[in-house]
Amino acid sequence: MQTTDTIMMVRPYEFRMNEETAVNNYFQEEEVKTDRLDDLALAEFDNFVKTLENAGIRVIVVQDSGKFDTPDSIFPNNVISFRKNHAILYPMFAENRQRERNLNYLGKLEQAGIHFDKLTDYTYFEDQKLYLEGTGSMVLDRVNRIAYCSLSDRADLQVLNIFCEDQNYIPMAFHATQDVEGKQLPIYHTNVMMCVGTNFCLICLDSVKSPEEKAMLVNKFQETNKDVIEISEAQMHRFAGNMLEVQNKDGEPFICMSSQAFESLEEEQVKALEKHAQILHAPLFSIEKYGGGSARCMMAEVFYQ
Repeated sequence: MQTTDTIMMVRPYEFRMNEETAVNNYFQEEEVKTDRLDDLALAEFDNFVKTLENAGIRVIVVQDSGKFDTPDSIFPNNVISFRKNHAILYPMFAENRQRERNLNYLGKLEQAGIHFDKLTDYTYFEDQKLYLEGTGSMVLDRVNRIAYCSLSDRADLQVLNIFCEDQNYIPMAFHATQDVEGKQLPIYHTNVMMCVGTNFCLICLDSVKSPEEKAMLVNKFQETNKDVIEISEAQMHRFAGNMLEVQNKDGEPFICMSSQAFESLEEEQVKALEKHAQILHAPLFSIEKYGGGSARCMMAEVFYQ
């Protein structure tokens, strides 16, 4: 199954621009000091949770206590992922993101009646300065067992191959870049330039400069019968690639995104998405501007049945 009806999210204690991730996350902007930033981010978070819950999607919220100074805890999908009876921890590039593992995700899920018997821990790769930041670095086609991965400082090919061998995925590695002051630099996470749903793939193919890699991706989408919806680099920079398909308790599909992402879409792109699911969006402007991540990054899918 590609989608779940249960999402884990982390409510931040203190939200700010993470200086340790800004070195290679070019979606982040330098923080303007304001006493209102925490309030703005919390309001956006709470409203997004309410939007999901009103659609019938189950949301389990972990409250960051502030004890460990974890400014990016609002993006838990990088740190941990879940499949039936199995949790997986990932090696994180920034030291302050490594501390997010102290937030006791599994304890909170246990309180909600969700138990995992098996834990796979890839964090030992941090000692070798090799990283693979969960479902940020990888966009998973769970049905066809394909792990799409744009290689970067946050997504190492060796770790990707080991993950795929262990978890029975086919690695589909490529290089996606963005313009940063006239230079083409690696996009920090695959999930800001593509999203794979049950029957569609939304992707910024313009960010894949290699004709061979671009053809490889298109061929794989055709083989797996995905309806390909292309977005531009400008739309990608407004987080249009950072979407996630989920379902509610009745099995109805939704495509979740930020309001900025939705407003960047053209009418034909909206229609193409609505063929597959209802669109849900909420304003996440402060989180996007200073965190450099958006709606998909905030949602860790909980597969447990």
